[in-house]
Amino acid sequence: MATLLLLRHGRTTANAAGGLAGRQPVELDDTGRAQAVRVGERLRELPLAAVVSSPLIRCRQTLDLALPGVTPEVDEGLIECGYGDWEGRPLKDLAKEPLWPVVQQHPSAVVFPGGEAMAAMSARAVAAVRRWDAQVTAEHGPEALWLACSHGDVIKAIVADAMGLHLDEFQRIVADPASLSVIRYTPTRPFLVRLNDTAELGGLVPPKRTDDAEVDPAAQSDAAVGGGAGGGVT
Repeated sequence: MATLLLLRHGRTTANAAGGLAGRQPVELDDTGRAQAVRVGERLRELPLAAVVSSPLIRCRQTLDLALPGVTPEVDEGLIECGYGDWEGRPLKDLAKEPLWPVVQQHPSAVVFPGGEAMAAMSARAVAAVRRWDAQVTAEHGPEALWLACSHGDVIKAIVADAMGLHLDEFQRIVADPASLSVIRYTPTRPFLVRLNDTAELGGLVPPKRTDDAEVDPAAQSDAAVGGGAGGGVT
């Protein structure tokens, strides 16, 4: 079977502001544009048989900068999770909602108010990449490489499926802006080849504290809904 490169879009204005963009038409900020250019320098070395994208503008902007001249196929199955009434709100406010602990600990049970179930998001995203992988393999052979550009929670769900993890474990996975995660599907099992690869180590350095307030241990364990802004990137 072919090999899938999952690319998360670059950092957006919503990521930088600590908000949950959801399906709103937010665009890349300056950092996100620079990230897209850098990841493109790596991707242009590869003979990509197909490039597929979420329909949202932040993914299309990322690909325009990373792979200029390439027109991606658009697949609704790769669109961001439908966060419904949560969209556009600050993550710090959403963390106070009664649903937040469920999102963190039992996401398979979550249906966002006015939006999508996380289980439904996972199912349609996994179905989309497996459908494309089969098509690319049939048309270009088992050695082909192909790229899908999508969103943090969507990529985490696809990776969790490839690792044989229940969706309730997917918050253990990180997919930073402009990161690459690589999956090779086979007739019997997928292989996770790379995860959250940004080819830089700056994101491992914790950000400096800006005040003397104590850090909530529970908050340290929470995953940023939507994938967050990443750490230490410029």
